[in-house]
Amino acid sequence: MRIVFMGTPEFAVPSLEILLQHGYCIAAVVTAVDKPAGRGLKLQPCAVKIAAQQRGLPILQPEKLKSPDFLEQLQRLQADLQVVVAFRMLPEAVWAMPPLGTFNLHASLLPQYRGAAPIHWAIINGETQTGVTTFFINHQIDTGEIIFQEKEPIYRHDTAGTLCQRLMHKGASLVLKTVQAIEKGQVKTIPQAQVEEGVLKLAPKIFRHHCQIDFQQSAESIFNLVRGLNPQPGAWAEINGKTYKIYSVIPFADKVYQAGHWHTDGKNFLHIGAADGYIAVEELQPEGKKRMNIKEFLRGNSP
Repeated sequence: MRIVFMGTPEFAVPSLEILLQHGYCIAAVVTAVDKPAGRGLKLQPCAVKIAAQQRGLPILQPEKLKSPDFLEQLQRLQADLQVVVAFRMLPEAVWAMPPLGTFNLHASLLPQYRGAAPIHWAIINGETQTGVTTFFINHQIDTGEIIFQEKEPIYRHDTAGTLCQRLMHKGASLVLKTVQAIEKGQVKTIPQAQVEEGVLKLAPKIFRHHCQIDFQQSAESIFNLVRGLNPQPGAWAEINGKTYKIYSVIPFADKVYQAGHWHTDGKNFLHIGAADGYIAVEELQPEGKKRMNIKEFLRGNSP
């Protein structure tokens, strides 16, 4: 069985590697074009391209997925199946091409948290469980028929970073299970409409305004926002006219400060009032400076 693998970030690399480890033929890897990064703005390859280069795999980096040249290259590969992990939205000309279809790995228990940032939003919304889903791609994003799902707990100490690491590897195992089932003709899909329960929660792309801390919210909501945006893109707040990224806080239920008002001893703690209590800032990053714990910050700075 010939497989075309499509993906871009580190999250997709274990899925590519597990297929290679189990002897599957990766006819080519389709990934993002190199982008300028760093101080010199030199073109940098993405994680999936680096992994593909290390394994000597053919690589395609189309700027436009509807380009006739790209579609012709893809057709010539004669793939039986396409596997998509953390890539762009595909046009029908691409996802309908292989005879066995195109499936995607999504980092949530669909139909919940459709969209670009399911890991972030699950934590921001205070969920205690999420998971990974494989599904066949169709015309609408993240709505295709479900192949397999695996659940994963969200722990109170989890950040988007720690949860992503677990889902990345759980997802790779699910990708392998899915490919093996498709190869054996043992797939029985479930329409997402059959598993919908209650209000659907979405996971849109994260923008800067999503990241601003609103101290009129509860301390628990602020706690979830901060860990749901850690390490990237980072929650932020203005304190005394200065902007800080906030990476770690502890919520307290005691109502001792007005919402948004802050208090510090200048050495050990920085507390900021919330709607129903306060948060103790543990880790932050002032503009133009490095990320640091609160004691380190207070030794040389003041809010």
